[in-house]
Amino acid sequence: MTADRRPDRRWTRVLRAAHVAAGACLVAAAAPASAAPLATPAPAAGPSTAPIGQAAPYLTLGWGDPPSPPTVMAATGIRQFTLAFVLAGRGCLPLWDGSRPLLGGPDAASIGAIRAAGGDVSVSAGGWSGRKLGTACRTPAALASAYEQVVDAYGLRAFDVDIEHGEFTSARVRLRVVTALAELQAARPGVRITVTFGTGPTGPDADGRSLIADAAGIGFQPYAWTIMPFDFGAPVADMGATTVAAAEGLRADLVAAYDETPTAAYAHLGISSMNGMTDETDEVVSAADFQTVLAYAQANHIARLTFWMVDRDRSCPKGVAPGNTCSGIAQADWAFTALDAQFTG
Repeated sequence: MTADRRPDRRWTRVLRAAHVAAGACLVAAAAPASAAPLATPAPAAGPSTAPIGQAAPYLTLGWGDPPSPPTVMAATGIRQFTLAFVLAGRGCLPLWDGSRPLLGGPDAASIGAIRAAGGDVSVSAGGWSGRKLGTACRTPAALASAYEQVVDAYGLRAFDVDIEHGEFTSARVRLRVVTALAELQAARPGVRITVTFGTGPTGPDADGRSLIADAAGIGFQPYAWTIMPFDFGAPVADMGATTVAAAEGLRADLVAAYDETPTAAYAHLGISSMNGMTDETDEVVSAADFQTVLAYAQANHIARLTFWMVDRDRSCPKGVAPGNTCSGIAQADWAFTALDAQFTG
């Protein structure tokens, strides 16, 4: 794919103004009615022993039609979610969808409910649209401080930056983001950091390779470099095989950038797929495709396997187009989430 990632190709991640305005009500509906706002949700103390972020599909609580996380956990065996997205409010202030406070609201209550059910979360900053922390925070130190606010608010053990659009295409901002993440890693060494970004069908494009090179140049290695192998811009007949080819391209880039073995590169490699119909009319990720990716991930012991997103992991009702709430393919509810739950690294 080219470096062009147009907004109309990313309709599943666009934070429309109406979604943001209604966000608090939608999140409240996703949380159990009995869940009171938590000042700082306690770390999970349940049965999940996997590294946080290893198998944690994306879930957005502030727009669309979010499901109840504990209900999905009970139905699928998944124990982790990557909650999206933290954006910049006024100045460099981190807020959910750029509008809701980190603490004292329904997002914190939902995290508490997930942890009470034996799970845990990673939190993702960025995405395609909205005001990104990477551009709003004008220095690496300010950006690292914003990231630390998010980590400390919830006692996180995993944190994700989904770097897209202007954050990804600006060389200056890319370097700012990885420099800030290096500072976060030094200040919070117990937090697993993941970096998620677009890719071409054979591996990262020039911007992606530059991002990796910048990180390697300052000695920063995240827990997982995670590609999003979809929205390629050209017809793809086999999304399972193409995802594997893109991941192998990332592996080669990591070997070159960090002067490491292929085995070591796999240990820092992640895949974030998309379930069902993607933003391209000629791309469909079927359950069989995702099983191909799962088999590759298990065989090579990669660091992370996830997908966008749990909210759309269900068939569309008659007359409803695929988008933020459904996948556009015939499937059982939460079929991709259940597959992701099988990933053991």
